[in-house]
Amino acid sequence: MTTIEIPADMELVYEYPKSLTEAYMHYCPGCTHGVIHRLVAEVLDELDVREKTIGIAPVGCSVLAYYYFDVDMAEAAHGRAPAMATGLKRVSPDKVVFTYQGDGDLASIGIAEIIYAANRGEMFTTIFVNNAIYGMTGGQMAPTTLPGQKTTSSPTGRDVETAGWPMKVAELLAVLPGSAYITRQAVLDVPGIRRTKKALKLAFQAQLEGLGFSMVEILSTCSTNWHMGPAEALEWAKEHMVPYYPLGDTKVSDGVRALMESK
Repeated sequence: MTTIEIPADMELVYEYPKSLTEAYMHYCPGCTHGVIHRLVAEVLDELDVREKTIGIAPVGCSVLAYYYFDVDMAEAAHGRAPAMATGLKRVSPDKVVFTYQGDGDLASIGIAEIIYAANRGEMFTTIFVNNAIYGMTGGQMAPTTLPGQKTTSSPTGRDVETAGWPMKVAELLAVLPGSAYITRQAVLDVPGIRRTKKALKLAFQAQLEGLGFSMVEILSTCSTNWHMGPAEALEWAKEHMVPYYPLGDTKVSDGVRALMESK
């Protein structure tokens, strides 16, 4: 890690997170995975849990997350991150365990895994990045693709009569008794980024307190497969994704609420 000397008459207000490596990220220009990585790393640093954290990388755009987080990392088969997290947390309950998953990995092939992990109240945290499309494989329709949204596999737009409605994962997991904290946030502007970091920190704190399963769904963008510039993609997500996927907490258990009030 590069060290920069701060002059005595200056105050350090911002620095590179210790929980991130200095590897160049492979994400497309305008992709918000990098922003989310930074927020997760900042939270791990602030909670001082980097040395006991285990992250689980998915299959998808963030498959190389183990290059970027400077914590112990594991790679799971497609959709199986919650199963791996369950095993790791049960074997090492003193560790802080999180999965980092996209909408294909979590909401499609891994939907059963995440539902049962939440229902069992597994003591790990999931970061779920929802960009409404399959990013890595060429822009096909995802479980979260919006009605009428065009993709390479739905060139005339998603038809809910044949493909069903987009999956609202936060609402789905909120009804399960084992879930302690479920929220949906977004990294589409500065206020949203700040709220997302606050939600991530609360999710990890819920895990540290042993309150149950926690998940932060984060609305993100995919400029490349949406065929938009980065700024246009941010505005498109605000205009189209947020109305369908409303932001805010969908489940706050009594234990988490008490934790919130104590901070």
